[in-house]
Amino acid sequence: MNHLVDARKLKRPVPQALLDELKTLFGERCSTTLAMREHHGRDESSYDPMLPDAVVFAHSTEEVAAFVKLCSQYDTPIIPYGAGTSLEGHVLALQGGVTVDLSQMNRVLAVNGEDLTATVQAGVTRKQLNLEIKDTGLFFPIDPGADASLGGMASTRASGTNAVRYGTMKENTLTLTVVTAQGEIIKTGTRAKKSSAGYDLTRVYVGSEGTLGIITEVTVRLYPQPEAISAAICSFPSVADAVNTVIQTIQMGVPLARVELLDENGVRAINAHDKLTLPVNPLLLFEFHGSENGVKEQAELVQDLANENHALGFEWATRPEDRTRLWTARHNAYFALLQLRPGARAISTDCCVPISRLAECVLATKADCEEQGLIHAIIGHVGDGNFHVQMMVDPNDPADIARAEGVNERMVARALSMDGTCTGEHGVGLHKMDFLIQEHGDGAIAVMRAIKHALDPKNIMNPGKILRWEQ
Repeated sequence: MNHLVDARKLKRPVPQALLDELKTLFGERCSTTLAMREHHGRDESSYDPMLPDAVVFAHSTEEVAAFVKLCSQYDTPIIPYGAGTSLEGHVLALQGGVTVDLSQMNRVLAVNGEDLTATVQAGVTRKQLNLEIKDTGLFFPIDPGADASLGGMASTRASGTNAVRYGTMKENTLTLTVVTAQGEIIKTGTRAKKSSAGYDLTRVYVGSEGTLGIITEVTVRLYPQPEAISAAICSFPSVADAVNTVIQTIQMGVPLARVELLDENGVRAINAHDKLTLPVNPLLLFEFHGSENGVKEQAELVQDLANENHALGFEWATRPEDRTRLWTARHNAYFALLQLRPGARAISTDCCVPISRLAECVLATKADCEEQGLIHAIIGHVGDGNFHVQMMVDPNDPADIARAEGVNERMVARALSMDGTCTGEHGVGLHKMDFLIQEHGDGAIAVMRAIKHALDPKNIMNPGKILRWEQ
């Protein structure tokens, strides 16, 4: 965590002249109140709050551009903010500065049903988009759990429960409108399904976590709503049996829409939080999309594979309300797990490995948590090799925190040794900066740093995240 100490030494004072100009430009939508700064100075990570000096609420791309030009003029850090649901410290004002909140940029600008695309402002959330297009027969599948904004989801290259079938934000973002660090407005592509025209700027900004520019509009792919949806839950005597079922299912080419793993601790937590009565064993939660016959065939094949791996029961959730209740409980797991240790703070982390190494990585990580005596749960989008570990720690006990961080470090080292990645969907933020170096090596990091220096020469765009300004 030395980068935190180093970066905080670089905290930059915000000139009063800039605040005066921002208040002239934005009126009441520019706030310096402590309550507003505190709200924007934290996310769902385990970090202590780091407050901006002011918060501005933008309503348009043009307002964002005017805002950036002013901040650039005064060399003032800018922190883009969407829904505040990030898990690795992405939105914390590490060097002070001004937060630009895009949540009020929440208009769906265009739905092109024939082309299966939608263009939205960055503050539109995934639930809002799906609600607005529900009568078109289309839906947007990327589901990270939290009702995140699409700008934030693009910035962190989000994925979630549906990624095993529909992909991540990387595959489902066609083009972006971005305000550069100089306050210029650019478009990174078109709505065409493919292009060979020049550098792929869309992919440069997707996953850049606000360090290269501010995403203000996103054009995403939509999909036809499936003819039939079926869900099932299946308990197993061990995590190994559950994970091996998933590996075999994927290797056989079964087109799962979603498959989620909850270990016994995760099941116990959501039972208490959502008043469920699921067996307290490792659990897989499946969802199948397709035609009536296709869904039936997929489910029967998966059931056979589960039985071969000692399944304790395969139960169907055929009614929409039953499916909704199960998936709502899954999405509430983060908050449910906090109740396993009242007053604790969660250290939440993730990694992703090739599917063939998933069982090995999950089991070793779980054993490590147990050896360290940590109250924890493992939950995974296991269909694509991605799993999450949530460890509850006493925020006032440095030794407790150190045990959890040790598990995290060993988990990442294990994943990298398996040709995996330090994060499948959380992103880098503050927490995984050192791991990024381990994963990519000094040469690749130098290329990333060169891109950062070229696009943001004053280092005002979310500074101190992803990588250090200097080597």
